Parts: sequence; C-alpha cells; structure tokens
Amino acid sequence: MPHWNDTRPAHQQIAAELRDRIMARRLEPGSKLPSTQQLMTEFGVVGTTVQKALQILKAEGFAVGQPGRGVFVRERPNHTIVPASYIAPSESGAPYRWMERAAARSRTGATRILDVAEVPAPHDVAEALGLADGGTAVLRSRLMLLDDEPAELVRSYYPVELARGTRLTDRRRIPGGSPTLLAELGHPPREFVDRVSARPPTSEEFTVLELPAEVCVLRTFRVVHSDGGRPIEVSVMVKAGHLYELEYRLPVL
Repeated sequence: MPHWNDTRPAHQQIAAELRDRIMARRLEPGSKLPSTQQLMTEFGVVGTTVQKALQILKAEGFAVGQPGRGVFVRERPNHTIVPASYIAPSESGAPYRWMERAAARSRTGATRILDVAEVPAPHDVAEALGLADGGTAVLRSRLMLLDDEPAELVRSYYPVELARGTRLTDRRRIPGGSPTLLAELGHPPREFVDRVSARPPTSEEFTVLELPAEVCVLRTFRVVHSDGGRPIEVSVMVKAGHLYELEYRLPVL
C-alpha cells in the first residue's frame, strides 16, 4: 500500500484512511464498509491486517460490526459545535445553551460539576486574566455530557473580585449557564477569542472522557471579554478529536 514514508504499521495506516473517509462522509453514516476481501485488494495486505484496522475503528466508535452482515459506519456523524452559539446569555428562563443545542439535535445535554475552588491560575490563564503569575482565580471544573456519555472536560477561570459571593463559587449548576450569570452581574460577554490545538490526551482526560487508545483531543483555550475589553472568563475545553468538529463563521476583513 502507498505509505508516503509513513512508518506506522499497515493496519494503523488503513484505519487512518478509512477514518478520514468516514469523517469526510465519503463513507456515509449507516453504510456498509467494503468487505475484508475488497480492503485486502485495495491496500495489498492480508486479512489479519484488515481485521486489526477494523478493530481500531470499532474501538473508536467509527464502525459497528453486525454478525453475519458485515461492518457498518456509525449511524451518527461527527457532532459539529458552533462555539459562538454558546457565548451569549440564555433567554429568560431558558436552559444553558449547551442543553438547548443538544435538544435541537434530539440529544440530551447535561453538566456534572467536578470542582469549584479558588486556585493559583496556570500561567496562560493568569496572563489572559491580567493576573500576576500564580495569582488566584476561581475555578469551575465540569464534565459536559451528551446522552449520558462524556463529551467535554471544561475548566473555567474567573477573576476572584468578580466571582466571590456569586453563584460562580457555588458547586450547584448555574441557571442559564455562566454567560447568563455574568450578564446579570453587569458583565455581558461581548467578544471571545479561541485558540484551538490538537494533542494526545493527559491521563486524566483519557480516563474522564473514556477515550479509546491513540485518539487525540481538541483543546480550546477561550478568553471571553466584556465591556471595555475586560477579560471575565477563561476556559480550557477538551473534547475527543474523533467525535467533534468546530465550526466558525467570521466576516472577511
């Protein structure tokens, strides 16, 4: 098989090629994957190599085996997230937009609070919030779920003088989410800046997000600004790179 100097084992190369076809929807959700014989012919490998490749795709949730019928592409395509849709405060009495957007896709969104505490801010967070290196921030750490499955690990940091004495320091969920509360406190979100990167997961991310082996995560470092450019929230959001896509729509300047 052509490998473009790819030093990975053949089964990993085949899994990567099929994964790309699935994510690009050249293999449609619910469609049957080519047979083992077809894949053997296409890639010039033996059957055991094809089976190893298919096992990777099954473990990652890209493919499902149906005894006596073959291997099929997962029914549900990648979940596309539009970050801008989560920044604005919710309408009066409406749920947090994460839940709202999930419901629009016939899915159930939920939040699990993992930790709320005053902590020394990591260097990049302190810099974004305008704190001295190692300065204190209020951390809200939570796990976002879709249909009771881990979807995203989120750590949000807030300036102490803004958060103390508010629901941001409460371990309970915030009605309408933090954008709604921040607006009620007189700090409406006006702008956000995202830095997105991909990397292997940490041990915590691998465990909490219940990731299969050899899957990278998408890491988004987001700074939300209010009036006058004041930074009011910094969030580090980590999600499985093989299940989610980010969509941005921006004017051409």
